[in-house]
Amino acid sequence: MATEKIILGIDPGTTIMGFGLIKVVGKKMEFIQMNELMLQKYDDHYLKLKLIFERTIELIDTYHPDEIALEAPFFGKNVQSMLKLGRAQGVAMAAGLSREIPVTEYAPRKIKMSITGKGTASKEQVALMLKSLLNLKTLPKNLDATDGLAAAVCHFYNSGKIVGGKNYTGWASFVKQNPKKIK
Repeated sequence: MATEKIILGIDPGTTIMGFGLIKVVGKKMEFIQMNELMLQKYDDHYLKLKLIFERTIELIDTYHPDEIALEAPFFGKNVQSMLKLGRAQGVAMAAGLSREIPVTEYAPRKIKMSITGKGTASKEQVALMLKSLLNLKTLPKNLDATDGLAAAVCHFYNSGKIVGGKNYTGWASFVKQNPKKIK
């Protein structure tokens, strides 16, 4: 009997949050859906975080994913942008952890490497590879949705392997692995 699980991938952002879902049956993956949460029309950063949390909970309650894969914020020069991205990632992570779903973070380079074999691949290259891998008919206008889908596919490829990302199975696991953040 083949095991079955659903993986939710999220590319957190405060302008656009991309997400994608795949079903894994045995060693094969099937596309479920991908989409975006458009947030650019909102000025209030805290409202954006609330909407990210609520949409993530809605996805969890609708699709019942067994695992969540998040794209970790990349290190940029703009500290304010990094802070906002970290908050977006944090609320998406908190949504999963509140439902006791294991969450794994992947660096953008790790995701690109898993999908295309090249850690410096462009968003377009990642999207085209996903289109081929999952037999997608079309690609979305914004590639944030494919970035979320890529996180889910990366997680599928790395399941059972020791990965460079952090893995949390609940609040206790998060606290244990991040003691300095609790002080």
